[in-house]
Amino acid sequence: MQGFNMSIANPLRSLLIYGILLLFANAVSLAKAKIHNHDFVIQATPVKRLCNTRSTITVNGQFPGPTLEVNNGDTLVVKVVNRAQYNVTIHWHGVRQMRTAWADGPEFITQCPIRPGGSYTYRFTIQGQEGTLWWHAHSSWLRATVYGALVIHPKEGTSYPFPKPKRETPILLGEWWDANPIDVIRQATRTGAAPNVSDAYTINGQPGDLYKCSSQDTMIVHVDSGETNLLRVINAGLNQQLFFTVANHKFTVVGADASYVKPFTTSVIMLGPGQTTDVLITANQPPARYYMAARAYASAQGAPFDNTTTTAILEYKAAPCPAKGVKINPVLPSLPAFNDTASATTFTSSFRSARKVEVPTEIDENLFFTVGLGLNNCPAGASSSSCQGPNGTRFTASMNNVSFVLPSNFSLLQAHHQGIPGVFSTDFPAVPPVKFDYTGNVSRSLWQPISATKLYKLRYGARVQIVLQGTSIFTAENHPIHLHGYDFYILAEGFGNFNPQTDTAKFNLVDPPLRNTASVPVNGWSVIRFVADNPGVWIMHCHLDVHITWGLAMAFLVENGVTELEALEEPPVDLPVC
Repeated sequence: MQGFNMSIANPLRSLLIYGILLLFANAVSLAKAKIHNHDFVIQATPVKRLCNTRSTITVNGQFPGPTLEVNNGDTLVVKVVNRAQYNVTIHWHGVRQMRTAWADGPEFITQCPIRPGGSYTYRFTIQGQEGTLWWHAHSSWLRATVYGALVIHPKEGTSYPFPKPKRETPILLGEWWDANPIDVIRQATRTGAAPNVSDAYTINGQPGDLYKCSSQDTMIVHVDSGETNLLRVINAGLNQQLFFTVANHKFTVVGADASYVKPFTTSVIMLGPGQTTDVLITANQPPARYYMAARAYASAQGAPFDNTTTTAILEYKAAPCPAKGVKINPVLPSLPAFNDTASATTFTSSFRSARKVEVPTEIDENLFFTVGLGLNNCPAGASSSSCQGPNGTRFTASMNNVSFVLPSNFSLLQAHHQGIPGVFSTDFPAVPPVKFDYTGNVSRSLWQPISATKLYKLRYGARVQIVLQGTSIFTAENHPIHLHGYDFYILAEGFGNFNPQTDTAKFNLVDPPLRNTASVPVNGWSVIRFVADNPGVWIMHCHLDVHITWGLAMAFLVENGVTELEALEEPPVDLPVC
């Protein structure tokens, strides 16, 4: 009997000790995780650019807004007070928001906007993400100036999977209008035409030496010879993919969208709006001043775009001082041509996850979404001034021939959570209603989509594959498609129409990159996969803001799972009402 008791006791004692150790480890991990409290005041601030001072919507009077720094596992609590004249929300771009969809931020999707004079506190935890993300307004075109970097360092006590850089610098690429951006999009909405293109690109809010009245404030990044630094590059531009480079220097790409990647070397990177890329740069050139520069990758044939170039300066501390009265210009880099799709493709197809990953192989939901522009016929009785698109039409955009319409009385998440009828339907088509030659000569009968608020329902845990197929309606272009609440694996991309018989052979099921924004090639396709493990309503949209304005979006309704940890949290008490 005694021997029997001892044999039972030993495993029990081992289990008890293991349990205590596990609790201790969890307690230590939780003790190291911090809560970061911030106040964001949205307000109009005088900002001078391109010789003119404009009343600009900012956060805390800063343009760009404050950089938030956290560690993986930390919690952010950000109280947003709206002292501007416009409705506003803040989206934490790329944050997974596990069960906290109420904090995601897109207007009328997960919340009603914060009205002028109102406030709302966003609370969420960063889980399993490291690298560079960002935050921005998700109301109308306010994100033209309301944005900032979100830097996620490794957990306390852990480090990067690459040698620790000497310093780290966020590089926020943006677009500047010498006008009120809200007026720009309101005019386009009124006329049905394309909005005016931006007047400048910016690096950390500054246009740089090549623009009028700008050289005094050009951003300078100081380096010591021989040191390796980390640049956290973010495309915060509204409507333009951008090439970025530094004269005479190479980049080692180590991360993208807050996921580590297998390092690869390149002299130029391309980012669509919404995308982030972490690069190491070593100061291994003769001490001097070198331009950093960004300019458009403009893939839409015949469409107007801002063809200017923004610059900052990489300055070696040991660079010789010029003689008095002598101006030595920094070394200019060569950038790819505006329409250099080959360079863009070489870059986007170079990404691999840092190690072998678990890609869903059995698929529950096999979806095929066309993405692209369209033209609406002038409505009966409308004046010609409201139909200034091509041949008296109005520009529109759609996925699977549905042009997405935002609700206005409730957010979609609120309507779903409270069972409010009539706000949306769940019949978004899984495949295009009509099959056609997507990248060929498209019949004019297919140019006009229907307008609706349609969602696609996913059960919790569903394994999802989406073919994102670009179309050549009106004009084909590269579309940066962003999915809220999720990262996804990009299995492959290609040109022409996706062919399920032959193109599946190109799928990378070993180490595909994990992203939150995919660049769908011009006149081409991308294939993504993810597991629907985050309940809520999640918008998927083109991150060219003019395209989301025109309806290039849809949303997934992901149902709750079985347990509490698989269910959406209850809404916060201060959730704004419409």
